[in-house]
Amino acid sequence: MKKDKYLKKAVAWAEKKATISLKAIPEGYENPKIFTSKTNQEEIQADLSFVTHGGAKHYSSVALKNDNPKKLVAKWKVLSFLASMKRGKLHLLAPTGHKAFTQKLVDRHHINAVIHSL
Repeated sequence: MKKDKYLKKAVAWAEKKATISLKAIPEGYENPKIFTSKTNQEEIQADLSFVTHGGAKHYSSVALKNDNPKKLVAKWKVLSFLASMKRGKLHLLAPTGHKAFTQKLVDRHHINAVIHSL
């Protein structure tokens, strides 16, 4: 999977933040919570989740170009909603060459997210 090579950079990015707890997909970290859709049983999991000192819960996902953007949009909308419920934000970490794709999807679908270059 292409995403694996970016996950270490994403963890390093999150560790620079003032976090209380960090959960991440790579080995050595506790996995972020998996949310399951009741309608189609599809699983949604952030690549990273962390809590800041103020108690806000943030979710992060590595944003890569994809042939099925509908799945990405659904995932990002759910994570954005969950983050906003807990005073946090959705952080989309876009590697070089993927930022414009990510920005277009966020703008087109009105997703409340912060896009960072990775």
